[in-house]
Amino acid sequence: MSALPAGADIKRALENSPETDIEDELPDEPPQPRPKNYLLLSILACFCPAYPVNIVAFVFAVMALNSYNQGDIEGSKRLGRNALWVAVASIIIGLVIIGIYCVVHFTTHAI
Repeated sequence: MSALPAGADIKRALENSPETDIEDELPDEPPQPRPKNYLLLSILACFCPAYPVNIVAFVFAVMALNSYNQGDIEGSKRLGRNALWVAVASIIIGLVIIGIYCVVHFTTHAI
């Protein structure tokens, strides 16, 4: 009977095994800190009466969170910054609307 050279198959199997893969042994990059997505601020902005604007802020905040979860740090920072500015604009617009409503209400109704 002819015997197969078993040593060659074992050597080839060991060279291709995950334990001998050199690339896996390189140290990984440390995880980057999560950029702010301003989700809480955008949720609070949803209580202001500037509805189309505050919903856009909420969408930007959720997109920033999803972008970070997918590994896009720069995209998450950009979307978080957009969420911040749109939420601040929504709060300012809401306060202006409330102020105008109060002025109109208290100046047109007689005591």
